Amino acid sequence: MPAPVEARGLVKRYGEIVAVDHVDLTVETGNVYGYLGPNGAGKTTSLRMLLGLIRPDEGAVRLFGRDPLVDGARALDGVAGFVEEPRFYPYLSARKNLELLAAYDAGGARDRIDSVLETVELTERAGDKVKGYSHGMRQRLGIAGALLRDPRLLLLDEPTTGLDPAGIRDMRDLVRRLAEQGMTIVLSSHILAEVEALCDRVAILRRGRVVFEGALAELRDAAGGFYALRTTDQARALRVCQAHAGLSGVRPDDGAVRFSGPEDAVASLSIALGEASVGILALVPHVATLEELFFDVTESERAAEPEPARAVGAAS
Repeated sequence: MPAPVEARGLVKRYGEIVAVDHVDLTVETGNVYGYLGPNGAGKTTSLRMLLGLIRPDEGAVRLFGRDPLVDGARALDGVAGFVEEPRFYPYLSARKNLELLAAYDAGGARDRIDSVLETVELTERAGDKVKGYSHGMRQRLGIAGALLRDPRLLLLDEPTTGLDPAGIRDMRDLVRRLAEQGMTIVLSSHILAEVEALCDRVAILRRGRVVFEGALAELRDAAGGFYALRTTDQARALRVCQAHAGLSGVRPDDGAVRFSGPEDAVASLSIALGEASVGILALVPHVATLEELFFDVTESERAAEPEPARAVGAAS
């Protein structure tokens, strides 16, 4: 079976601004795929090209092997989602809005209205006018509208933007439930905690370019981790660490001794410290958070890069 998403060499220009610069993506079946980047990195523009809403200046997109610009609506069979904030008729109820959406789709979309309302936990408010909905409820209604299509691939653009902590939690739980049902999800976001909690793989954009693509574990392995050691005698502990085979990057750091090394070297270090009459108060492994990795990837070498000119119409 073709992958749910394959993009090769995607480019989108707005005047002199290159909003998306030769982006390659592959999203495999069952992935929850995080599409990360600062505001203005090209995330939304990329999603619009994936859905065929705008035409790339270069490159090609395949959704389950079909090109939206060649196959038209057929390429979107099994695909749903929203780009930026979903829109509804505010003077109609949620149910009526979904009925109007279902009228555009075959395949029993109307028969799924009750089930999608239950999935997004809006059954009790289905008869209320959307103008009375909170922002979080409208976001969930947007997902309900997408689920009417019974999609195998769901693309969500910043679904938690503007939500309060409870709304973010509810949206995260909803995405997790959909993923557990086997749905492939592409989640564009700059909120790193939600991506770290949900995603199997990530692509990180910087100024329109993919600067990392792979599993979160691969990103952490590339960055490496370290240990922080506190003892009863920090000066002697530093000397023992500096002399110990297998350790690297040994240095004092905020009242601790910081170093990197494999587990067997760390285990033998504890014995060496005991033999040197140094008591261990704390030996804490540190695994880089996604936030630390994200800033390391997106801000490295920034000073060496010229700032691009801005142009009206450049998309995020």
